[in-house]
Amino acid sequence: MELDGKVALVTGASRGIGRAVAAALACAGADVACAARATDASPLRLPGTIDDAVRQVEAYGRRGLAVPTNLAVEHEVEDMVRRTHEHFGRLDILVNNAAISFPGDLQIVMKRYDLMMDVNVRAPFLAIRAVAPHMRAQGEGAIVNVSSAAALYPLPGLMIYGMTKAALERMTIDAAQQLASDRIAVNTLRIDLPVASEGFLETLPDADPSICEPVEVAAAAILWMVRQPFSYTGQVVGMDTLCRQQGLLQRHAAQPLSGLIS
Repeated sequence: MELDGKVALVTGASRGIGRAVAAALACAGADVACAARATDASPLRLPGTIDDAVRQVEAYGRRGLAVPTNLAVEHEVEDMVRRTHEHFGRLDILVNNAAISFPGDLQIVMKRYDLMMDVNVRAPFLAIRAVAPHMRAQGEGAIVNVSSAAALYPLPGLMIYGMTKAALERMTIDAAQQLASDRIAVNTLRIDLPVASEGFLETLPDADPSICEPVEVAAAAILWMVRQPFSYTGQVVGMDTLCRQQGLLQRHAAQPLSGLIS
């Protein structure tokens, strides 16, 4: 896909990988809607807001839109897609990047279980369902879901988070089959290398940042996926494999997360 003049919607764009993806898409020529809860007027504990992300998009000469969104609320997910399409007049790319995690396995508080399921699984499902008619009408589209090594490997205390990512990967495969005839590609990038995002460093505070790839590397991998032909769909690809194949790594000694966990 040529990105010049295209419109992208990125969730979790206030910081970390999401913000880096928004910047990479803008640098490649796309206008970008940035969705998350954190705004300049209502910041959260971790640094970064969607207004920051929009300013970065605009610094690349592209149009940006801040879309405050609580992904745990169904109508806000649908409104996020509607507002993006109304503002730009089209919607070509969706990156389901946002996710939350809480520590806890079988004994987790069910309110937290439900919230992780809502944000990490239900929201991407709703977003894909909402963007599909717009992409179908345009004759093409690209959707990238962001998963984690936790979908495959047991991370102590992150059982539910891993379950949500496994569900997201299955969603990718089925949605890709259903949307292939509409030339809408659906793929997943599984983050299986340590990436120095604020969320990762908070979840694993003992991780050594010097062995982590910068968030821009993950963004470059997602950008590569978006640019592939529409026949490239239904793929669940590890960041380690993709980045080594495409020469995207900056710290080639980075250890896969499976090695850190085992």
